[in-house]
Amino acid sequence: MKNLIKTSILGLALVMSSVVFAQDKMSNNIDNSNIALSGYSPVSYLDLGLAQRGNKAYKSEYNKVAYYFTSAEQKTTFDKNPAKYLPQYGGFCAFGAYAGAKFRVDPTKFVVKDGMYYLYLNNVELDAKQLWLAENNHSKLRSVADKNWKKLSKTHN
Repeated sequence: MKNLIKTSILGLALVMSSVVFAQDKMSNNIDNSNIALSGYSPVSYLDLGLAQRGNKAYKSEYNKVAYYFTSAEQKTTFDKNPAKYLPQYGGFCAFGAYAGAKFRVDPTKFVVKDGMYYLYLNNVELDAKQLWLAENNHSKLRSVADKNWKKLSKTHN
């Protein structure tokens, strides 16, 4: 299993190296409009365990990054404690952070654990969420990803 994970990490790095995009905000996975999470609601991820696309009518800004919500109630919830609802690793792929790189995510691929949520890359070649879950050691993966993120959050893609 460990060889599979190592091989997958190497393959992930090689395959995705040409796909990673430069960001104005080095520690946030945002689009050109500074919209986080591809417009999905951070409150939906954490409080409902659902990936729900937000509505621009319910928008908040935190640290110059825009977040969309499904309702005025969700917006109010976020505004009371925005730090609680921020994605881990700036919304970049958790498995990518573990591997030491920033990768865009599929906003529908996520895991909620211990009051936090983690997003993952998913494309025709790789399902990073499944790699993370297959390792079956969230604490170890998170520890390595946290350590790597301290450096990654200060670098351009």
